[in-house]
Formats: sequence, structure tokens, C-alpha cells
Amino acid sequence: MSTAIIIFAKAPQAGLAKTRLVPALGLQGAARLAEKMLFHAVHQAINACFEHTELCVTPDTQHNAFQTLARQHGKRLRLTRQQEGDLGQRMYGALTDALQTHDYVLLVGTDAPALTTDLLLQARDTLNSKDACFVPAIDGGYTLAGFKQACPALFHNMPWSTPDVMHITRQRLLATGCTWGEQPAINDIDEARDLPHVPAEWLA
Repeated sequence: MSTAIIIFAKAPQAGLAKTRLVPALGLQGAARLAEKMLFHAVHQAINACFEHTELCVTPDTQHNAFQTLARQHGKRLRLTRQQEGDLGQRMYGALTDALQTHDYVLLVGTDAPALTTDLLLQARDTLNSKDACFVPAIDGGYTLAGFKQACPALFHNMPWSTPDVMHITRQRLLATGCTWGEQPAINDIDEARDLPHVPAEWLA
């Protein structure tokens, strides 16, 4: 089975990425941490050796961090720009595009240092027997969503960036009859209270 992983990322620039961490880290500190998490997420995905690894970015592909990753990984990493719309519309568009040429598609962000290569491979394996797979976030969202078929109900009219996302997702999965599996919840890094879950050397 062919697997695609799509990593959604904001350019790690001051005032754009991880703005809720600015009170704790400052503008530049928040941007530096965003860049470290970006590189980590891409490297974990590359190490999984899926058939397709895509870095899907906003506002454009020109940020130095994106270009550096593209040079480092060459043909193993496809660099694309996110589609228009809210997060759900952008994710759904990327998912449906990828499902045209791949059997399984994993969607991830860059905010969860605990989302390792091993977890990515476990999520992919879940799709051998389920329609969807998730790695929930401790705060109520999710850090990974994987599919072998599109399910538009999971992406439209969702209150993104709230503690209700995973709960509502489960309700909609049940309503649509989709089967799914979940890995244990992990932390994502959004606010100062999340910083203890960041490797200490990333904050040096």
C-alpha cells in the first residue's frame, strides 16, 4: 500500500508562528522554537520512508527554513503551498488530492515533538484494518489524522483550535459509520504551560 504524509506548517517567522508563546519566549524565541519543531517534524516523516512526503506551507514556499529543508531532502520532500480556506478546507483539499494517487494519507502538523517516526508508522499500520487513525492531543485536538478514504464531515464546520475537536471528530466518525483507531494522546506545544514538554536543548 502506498502512503503519503502531508505536514502542514506556517513559516517560522516572528509574529506569524507560535504567537501564543510570545509572552514566554519573545517574538524571536517563539519563531526559533517553531523552526526547531518544523525541522523535527519533517525529519521524523522522512525517516518513516513513506512513498510520498509533502511539506504544505503558508503563506508561501520562500521562507529560508522551507528552502533549506527542500535542499536537504531533495526529491524525498515535495514543497507545496496550502490551499485557500480555513484549516479544515485546506486539510480536506490536500487529503483528497493525495488520495488520488496513494492508498493511505497521514495529515500532521509541526507542534508535537512527541510525534515520532515510530508513531507515524504505527498510525499507518492502523489503516490496514481501519478507515481512519488519530493521535489525539492532550488539549483535546489531534496531532495526526490518517485516512484511506475522504470523510468531509470531519473537516467542515469544525471549531478548530478548541478543546472539542477530537470529541466532535469521534461523534462524527460514529455518525458516518467510519471505523478508526487511536494512539495514546500526546502533548502539542501551543502555550507557555506546554513548554516543559519541549526538549530542553530546543529552548537553549
